[in-house]
Amino acid sequence: METLISPYGGRLNELMVGAERAADLRREALELASIDLDWSQMCWLELLLGGALSPLAGYMGKAELDSVLSGMALPDGLVWPQPVMLAVGEKIARGLQPGQSVALRDGEGYMPAILHVTEIWAADPDHEMRVAEAAGVALSQPLARIGQYYVAGRVEGIAPPPRYDFPMLRLTPRQVREQFALRGWRRVLAYQPAQPMHRPQFEFVLRAAVEHEANLLVHAVAGSDPVMDAGHFTLVRACQALMPRFPAATSLFALTPMAPLSSGPREALLRAVIARNHGCSHLVVGGEMAVNGRLHGEHRRGEDLTYLGQEGSFAQALRALGVKLVAFPRMVYVEDRDEYLPEHEVPEGARRQSMHGQELARRLMQNLKVPEWFTYPEVIEELRRSYPPRNRQGFTVFFTGLSGAGKSTIARALTVKLMEIGHRRVSLLDGDIVRRHLSSELGFSREHRDINIRRIGFVASEITKHGGIAVCAPIAPYRQTRRDVRAMIEPWGGFIEIHVSTSIEVCEQRDRKGLYAKARAGLIPEFTGVSDPYETPEHPELAIDTDKYSVEEAVQMIVLKLEHEGFLR
Repeated sequence: METLISPYGGRLNELMVGAERAADLRREALELASIDLDWSQMCWLELLLGGALSPLAGYMGKAELDSVLSGMALPDGLVWPQPVMLAVGEKIARGLQPGQSVALRDGEGYMPAILHVTEIWAADPDHEMRVAEAAGVALSQPLARIGQYYVAGRVEGIAPPPRYDFPMLRLTPRQVREQFALRGWRRVLAYQPAQPMHRPQFEFVLRAAVEHEANLLVHAVAGSDPVMDAGHFTLVRACQALMPRFPAATSLFALTPMAPLSSGPREALLRAVIARNHGCSHLVVGGEMAVNGRLHGEHRRGEDLTYLGQEGSFAQALRALGVKLVAFPRMVYVEDRDEYLPEHEVPEGARRQSMHGQELARRLMQNLKVPEWFTYPEVIEELRRSYPPRNRQGFTVFFTGLSGAGKSTIARALTVKLMEIGHRRVSLLDGDIVRRHLSSELGFSREHRDINIRRIGFVASEITKHGGIAVCAPIAPYRQTRRDVRAMIEPWGGFIEIHVSTSIEVCEQRDRKGLYAKARAGLIPEFTGVSDPYETPEHPELAIDTDKYSVEEAVQMIVLKLEHEGFLR
């Protein structure tokens, strides 16, 4: 009699201990050192504890890392595609030693598990990338940052990491398997969306389940931090809204704590391991459509991966995993038949239509109609809640430029103008104001200036998130820091970078405080433009030289830009 596919490696390796052992570990932890995990690391830990990464019993050691990178297998020969590592900073690593036990905690001190350390060694991201590439299946991104260390060891789970959103949908591999058994399911196709599903995804996934005579698990990737990820609740609610369109008797919706992964070959195989451990024999790969820009990698379509499955180490690993990958092809809407078909199945001469993520985003931002041939009304309703048109979005105007360039003057005048327009609440985050109220303990070293700008970015992102306008006017001399601030804000609303490009000669002439003279005399170290560089923005939304334009003209230029972008319509 046919049964569910077995867990990978033969058994579901859940790492949670019993109540008595958990109580002992809690007592022991009072005297143990701790490692604080970030959100992504906590997601990986949750996958380990629940058995989704069976048969792993903890974080990989050096021999396992080398074996997986070079041969797509563990040292005992079991195929394994992606290293599962715990990377920490040098300061933490220096305080650890093999044989030691440490408490694994989240940012608030909650302790889900104990790690029994076996190895500690310095990560070498560049070498690891080269080894994986030489093996024929490259890593999509480095496993660690330069300067970090790996900590390996066995994990004992005490309690699952706390989750406060959609608790009834957060099922462990064992709970999912129990659901399948109760329903009498034997063959199951998994789809792991990290973006809301539209009609192409719905029709293909349903068609694939029917063709493979399989039931369907829509296993949404819900490992993002719900407080910091703008798309988290949209994804879950959009999937919930769509599920009634699937046959109730043959479909199930659940969440996985897996964080969004790159779309490379190794990640696809790891998703297959996770699917198998949840009881799924088939996995749809590809088919995602990003609205907010989160997707990345070279293998977005399933067809990009299936060619790898013909030969080589990827094909060998796929056969060993025992999960059939179902490639999501390029789907187009065939108007004559009112259905989506793979592009290669479209009859000659048939009228076809398609829409990409950028066009969907444009229509949402401009409050335009999204055609029903592309998606369903209930999905659009959820998207409009999270992606309102631009004239209702919050946004940040971020000035950058040399000291004395005129940033503060223009920022203040713009703030007054926006308050006069009165569409949204406006907050001015001027460099001097922030220094006085948010960063009074900081100096002016490069490190402290970075911290100051990131604080401004965080506050601006919160203002933008809640539909307000943040006007920021720091010097912000470093490109990477400005990019990071943009990345903080753009998931929540608009980001308009204004380079106040006034020359250093003009800035020095205007210098009322004598700062440039003191810097040139060596009295002020690391002064931007004199003893420390100012990295000119590469692609600002607007550049304004205040030696050529008055304050009123500059403000008008910015207001026109905001109108053009749709924020003030």
